[in-house]
Amino acid sequence: GRHGVLFGTDRRLLSDWKSERIFHLYFYSGQQEQPQTAHLTIDTHSHHWEEAQRKGPWSPGKRRPALEMAIRTKWAGATVSWNGTDPFF
Repeated sequence: GRHGVLFGTDRRLLSDWKSERIFHLYFYSGQQEQPQTAHLTIDTHSHHWEEAQRKGPWSPGKRRPALEMAIRTKWAGATVSWNGTDPFF
């Protein structure tokens, strides 16, 4: 299997639910195909039609990366922006 670390640096996420509107998470797996930590922006109040306007491999009807699916177990319906990094894992 593959393992990685998904983490955030904003301590407010632990104690203030209002901080969960738009926030940043970071992912690092140490795999050869990932030379640097991926910076993800999570938007928990987005709407499905906003995400549908985006283009790319994560468009509706396409398979989602496992990492996005794991994030959505905590924040259902959230949009995940990879900020220029190609989705992987």
